[in-house]
Amino acid sequence: MILGMSTSTFTLVHVLLSLAGIGSGLVVLYGLLNARRLDGWTATFLATTVATSVTGFLFPIEKLTPGMVIGAISLVLLALAIVARYQLRLVGGWRPTYVISAMISLYFNVFVAIVQSFEKVPALKAAAPTQKEAPFAITQLIALVAFVWATVAAVRRFREDTVVAVQSRAA
Repeated sequence: MILGMSTSTFTLVHVLLSLAGIGSGLVVLYGLLNARRLDGWTATFLATTVATSVTGFLFPIEKLTPGMVIGAISLVLLALAIVARYQLRLVGGWRPTYVISAMISLYFNVFVAIVQSFEKVPALKAAAPTQKEAPFAITQLIALVAFVWATVAAVRRFREDTVVAVQSRAA
């Protein structure tokens, strides 16, 4: 039992939070690339991504795992993004700080989703049973390159002089 839920129910909640974080994060990324400050989507992305990282630490722990390290780094980056966005209001250098820290956190969620997919989806597991095979490496490389490109583009496009505040409502 974890927080009064069976481990399988808690795992489902954790996965749903992760998928919500990834989905809303991709919407936020789209907004950044189009100089739109999607306030509702941003709040949803940050909240669900924090919840994903926090719930990852509530599973029974026997040893330090790469996922735990990624979760800890993500929480630090998310704290930075939240402070930059809400307390420091994206002023000056806090704007690119927000974009970069938020997008690295989104990338980490995608990275873990790829790892989990290759562990749990039979066709992917067959293609890369140890996650040292080319299909896994190529998938992770494509994700990394896409996020580096998108983050650089978002920093360039999400400038104070071009941003439009859009009151959005996350689904």
